[in-house]
Order: sequence, then structure tokens, then C-alpha cells
Amino acid sequence: MRQLAEVNGVVQRWREVECRANDLAELAQLSFEEGDRSLETEIASELERVTSRLEEMEFELLFTGEYDERNAILAVHAGAGGTESQDWAEMLLRMYLRWAERRGHQADVLEVSYGEEAGVKSATIEVKGGYAYGWLKSERGVHRLVRLSPFDADHARHTSFALIEVLPEAEEEVEVEINPEDLRIETFRASGPGGQNVQKTSSAVRITHLATGTVVVCQNERSQLQNKETAMRILRSRLLDLELARRAQEQARLKGEHIAAAWGNQIRSYVLHPYKMVKDHRTGYETSDAAAVLDGDLDGFISAYLKSAIGAGR
Repeated sequence: MRQLAEVNGVVQRWREVECRANDLAELAQLSFEEGDRSLETEIASELERVTSRLEEMEFELLFTGEYDERNAILAVHAGAGGTESQDWAEMLLRMYLRWAERRGHQADVLEVSYGEEAGVKSATIEVKGGYAYGWLKSERGVHRLVRLSPFDADHARHTSFALIEVLPEAEEEVEVEINPEDLRIETFRASGPGGQNVQKTSSAVRITHLATGTVVVCQNERSQLQNKETAMRILRSRLLDLELARRAQEQARLKGEHIAAAWGNQIRSYVLHPYKMVKDHRTGYETSDAAAVLDGDLDGFISAYLKSAIGAGR
């Protein structure tokens, strides 16, 4: 039902753009036929809005990942360097909060561990909104800052590092669905204690889950029905454990290999001295407006990464 609602929402947004485009075409045709030039400004303004919306929706087609439409959990971790790196981590935290505000997403700070003097050692935020994880997954990695230190009496140039982790929001509940066709149920005579009747009748139950090879046997109850019910409860528990292990493995894959927040691992550099530049080392995209980037203007970097990832088949 959630997936159906998401798909219906996408269809509805495209139909709204289609209707606006058709209305605009009719207005332009009417203006042309009647020779009324007073509507030119209105038509040009509406055309710009429709074009902008269309480009934004076309860009959403890049979000083809399994979890792209989900909310995102973003964590900031200060690297080695004490106060310098902790202050840099706080700057990044503010940058992502401002980005979420620009995008119209809701960002909630879940946890913050403050530094002794300034900044934060680590922080975790939840970003809710359309394709939040699809947008933010490009930010995962080490971010490097070069600046004149405000904490150094000599105002020497310092390099600081911080690590960004991004995960899709997990489902609230873990459900295990068992297809009856995947079950092989066998009965046999119980071999343990329980009286002569238990040992004379085929009350014991063996259930094999063919999809996973999981086998559950129950023969402690007096009736075959009771043994079957107990075996199904055990089977559900074991399949739940397998599902949790699978999700943990998938989460580890999404999280990626642990990377130290240090030299050689950075995905993006923010240089504030002796010149101003922010450069993404994966795509080559860069800008000299570092202040705007630190104020949340990240769409250029994210777009460049998503387009390069599509081109590389990732």
C-alpha cells in the first residue's frame, strides 16, 4: 500500500504538470489568434514555472535505487584534531540542516555529542521528505576543510576532517511472510516421553521451509495440531532471525566500509584560505562560492554525483 501510494503520487504530479502545460498552450494559442500581446508576460512567467518543475521531475528519474524514496538518517563524526575537527563537524551539521530547509524537508536532530570547547564530536539527524535518501546518499564519505583556524592564537592554516554516514530509514516493523507452497510438512511417531498414545500415533511434526532450507521439528505436545502450531511459531522466529541478519548485512553494505576521517579518503574539499573553493573529487564539480555551499546550497554537487553514477552504471 505504501508503494502504491508513492506511485500514485508520482503519476499525479506528472498529470498536474501536463494539465498546466496544456492550459499554457491554450492561452498562448488564444493570445496569438486574437493578437493580444498583453498576456505575453504572464505566459512567459508561467512557462518558466512549468519548465522549472518539469526539469525537477525529470531529475527525479535518476532516483532508481531500492531505498531512494525513503527518509534518511545522516550522522556526522568529527575526525582527529580535537576542537578544529569538532567545529568543522558542527559546520557540516548546520550545512545539512540548511540544505533540508532549502529543499522543504523536515530535519530533526536525534542526538548530539558536544565537544569540550566547541563544536560537536558527533551528531545524528533524520531527514524526512521526498527522496531524502536518494539526495543525501552522495554525501557519504570524508569531508575536508582548509582554513585559518579561529582557535589558533597564531591564526595558522589548519586542515580538518569529518566523516558523514547516510543510511535509509528502516521499516518500522519486520514482517515474515510464509508462503504455504514453500512448506513441506511431515508427520511421524514421537520418540520421546509422553505416554503410549503419543508414541503410537503420528503426532510429531517436521516442517521444512524450502526457500531457506530451515527445518523445524516438534514432538513434545500430545496432538499433531499442537505440535504443528508450535513448529510454525519456531519457524517464524527462525525466519525472523534470518531476515534481521539479512537486513543487518544490507545495512552494512549501504553504510560502506569503515573509512578513517583523514588524508587520502576525502570525497570533497572545502578551501577557505588562501582562496575560496569547494571541489568534489569524485566528479570534478567545483564552485568558488564556498559560503553558499556551507549555507546549504548542495544541489549542484548532488546532481553532478547522481548523473555521474548513472553514467557509470552504479
